Amino acid sequence: MFDVIIIGSGPAGISAALYTRRAGLNTLVIGRDSGSLAKAGAIENYYGFSEPVSGNDLINSGIAAVKRLGVEVISDEVVGLQWNGNLFVRTKTLTLEAVCVIIATGTTRNTPKIEGLTEFEGRGVSYCSTCDGFFFRGKDVCVLGEGSYALSEVQELLPIAKSVTLVTNGLTPAVSVPDEVAVNTKKILSVSGTSAVEEMVFEDGTTLKTDGVFVAVGVAGSTDLAKKVGAQVAGTKIVVDENMETNIPGLYAAGDCTAGMLQIAKAVYEGAKAGTEAIKFVRKYAAQSEKTNQG
Repeated sequence: MFDVIIIGSGPAGISAALYTRRAGLNTLVIGRDSGSLAKAGAIENYYGFSEPVSGNDLINSGIAAVKRLGVEVISDEVVGLQWNGNLFVRTKTLTLEAVCVIIATGTTRNTPKIEGLTEFEGRGVSYCSTCDGFFFRGKDVCVLGEGSYALSEVQELLPIAKSVTLVTNGLTPAVSVPDEVAVNTKKILSVSGTSAVEEMVFEDGTTLKTDGVFVAVGVAGSTDLAKKVGAQVAGTKIVVDENMETNIPGLYAAGDCTAGMLQIAKAVYEGAKAGTEAIKFVRKYAAQSEKTNQG
């Protein structure tokens, strides 16, 4: 079990890792890509550089710094998060346990521009199978997406729903799906219904009756992961207190995913704050565990 798992290898995540590792905590950083910062060709408004620095150089320098301290950094896609006293991070290939988790994955939320998706949110359109799957037990549902994140949602829904269809909106599935899951690759025109979702309409004029649509396009964003464990979100941001902690004990968030000023300086500060608070949480957890064992 890790003391701390940090999801995201940008400025917020790496800043947190610098603090947790220097405090002696067993720290893992999971990063999938460099995010929007990698597109920045010349950064001139960040402290400590006499000349402009590229986003890639800044990212690579930060990762090299934490590796030098002994932080393990892996490249993988996080598809799920669970909590039962400790936190469990699921990637495409691994399930990892930690005392603390820090979400530092930015603000991406992949919502296709399909008529009806926004209108039917909460009335058949969902972004979290863990949160809402129970309401669709014994019903026919669709998962909108084509990759590992969509497959994870499919697997969550299979034991609950009557049927699950993977709908890719014209894309080729990037994963192998279970035999009992139908795959529809047609381009989607709209999601329609009266008071709730009733069907999906395709551009060729055909329809698919469904009671629910679970959106899982691309990779799981920050709020997608937060919702998995019941952490409070507001729109596209994760709600945190002044210590960067969510309403779930041991779960912190830092950087662009908490909204506010979307700047590197702010991300670095929040990462540092989340890291220092995680240190306190882990040490308190260790003290309580030792006391329990002695008792």
